[in-house]
Amino acid sequence: MKTIGLIGGMSWESSLIYYRIVNETVKQRLGGFHSAKCMMYSVDFAEIESLQERGMWGEATRKMIEAARHVEDGGGDFIVLCTNTMHKTAPDIERHVNIPLLHIADATAARVKTDGLTKVGLLGTRFTMEDDFYKGRLIDKHGLEVVIPPAEERRDVDRIIYDELCLGEIRQASRERYGEIMRHLVWKGAEGIILGCTEIGLLVRAEDSPVRIFDTTRIHAETAVDYALEK
Repeated sequence: MKTIGLIGGMSWESSLIYYRIVNETVKQRLGGFHSAKCMMYSVDFAEIESLQERGMWGEATRKMIEAARHVEDGGGDFIVLCTNTMHKTAPDIERHVNIPLLHIADATAARVKTDGLTKVGLLGTRFTMEDDFYKGRLIDKHGLEVVIPPAEERRDVDRIIYDELCLGEIRQASRERYGEIMRHLVWKGAEGIILGCTEIGLLVRAEDSPVRIFDTTRIHAETAVDYALEK
């Protein structure tokens, strides 16, 4: 079994879910007392969020590279960056370490295509929905058609993530708002919805969406176990 190197803390609310899923999945696959060989380097999200808000992506990238080196030096065989948004820094991380990075968008796209879908809605932070590092990868590398909400709805999706979910607050009104936004994406032709922020799965349940949802936290964690158990 390979050692899974987790970079967490963005936010710790979802990093906790990663740790649970990788261990539950290993136990399901191997049985008995088996659990995952893993390590986690966890950052202070207050520092990262501040850099995001100020557009200081160079400094944010430096911190992610530093975290990745800690994982590599600590014996991780590959990197699992436990956040969608900070995959904006993934190409730079890959250039500065000698172990693979398991990209969350690649894992998610593979699951979407396995289910036979070609057009998906994308929810996430404003960076994930609007910048090209994530949406563009789904389109250019994986041939998916991606639809995102209009500006006002994007602001609500982003606000709920940062002001509520990252702080562990789960509100029914926000669940209903996400449900409304997902229905609008389906009206635009989305066959499924990517929960492109690792906190959204804390709020949105399968029954809240009129179509299949793809929880990137679970998909990424399960794919990490697949990779760790490959012979």
